[in-house]
Amino acid sequence: MDSILEVKSLYKTFGNFKALNGLDMAVPKGDIFGFLGSNGAGKSTTIRCILTLIKPDSGEILYKVTSIKNHRESFLKNIGCIVEKPDFYINISALKNLEISAKMYGVNPNPTKLMETLEMVGLNGKEKTLVKTFSQGMKQRLGIAQSLIHNPEIIILDEPTNGLDPSGIIEFRKIVKQLKTDFNKTIIISSHILSELELMVDSFIIIDKGKKVIQGKASELLSDKDMSVIIETDNAENLNSYLLNTSNHYITINKTTNTLTIKIDRDKIPTLHMDIVNSGQPIYGFATRKKLEDLFLNLTNNN
Repeated sequence: MDSILEVKSLYKTFGNFKALNGLDMAVPKGDIFGFLGSNGAGKSTTIRCILTLIKPDSGEILYKVTSIKNHRESFLKNIGCIVEKPDFYINISALKNLEISAKMYGVNPNPTKLMETLEMVGLNGKEKTLVKTFSQGMKQRLGIAQSLIHNPEIIILDEPTNGLDPSGIIEFRKIVKQLKTDFNKTIIISSHILSELELMVDSFIIIDKGKKVIQGKASELLSDKDMSVIIETDNAENLNSYLLNTSNHYITINKTTNTLTIKIDRDKIPTLHMDIVNSGQPIYGFATRKKLEDLFLNLTNNN
């Protein structure tokens, strides 16, 4: 695995609290990388260590196999970051905010380049608009533009969808995927919205109590076995009774008045489709997932 960023045996204690307990992590170059853990698991501490805002008690952080310890300035030039809700000068325009940020980064605030960055995040036409009129989703996009001014290789997004409505989350997902595919960025996302991360990440790590629980490619860790199928219908009880009386040994894992959730392997989904049609029940929704949430809960609850 070609890793652009590595964390090796990182320890950090605050008083009697051990925030990081020998954390190991490797971020593959060019991936959208999910950084997952419960509150207090050590995510924010790790990000603060990576950004050199705090010093770990021991351990190393490597950028392209070189320790950042004696190369802080050159390393930070290759990092962009948004921590939760980005802050701006709200009484000036989006473009003026980027000009100020560029100067802070030591970058020439070239208007053409700044306009291209705003266009990249879907804010073209809003460059002269005062930021105080922006929605939270627009501010989040401006925050991403701000993090891109110095053309970093790695972008760290800490809880980036906090406060976004569903359309804002969808727009955010599109931008993140575009940053990877069109601009070759490596993106680290720390988030509690696991169902959303499942739609984006190429690989991920789950940490608990300051150490790694599991890490790998999403395609391998979220296998096609034991998937969940969520079916929306008029009468979930009737559909459930019909399916349980077939010879296909379906396992019901959740049932409400109008939804039925079935545990199933991916290769059996076509058979489930046929059984549902044969049941005669009207279906209004059919969704499958590989259950990042389930994996997360199983691993962190047992750790």
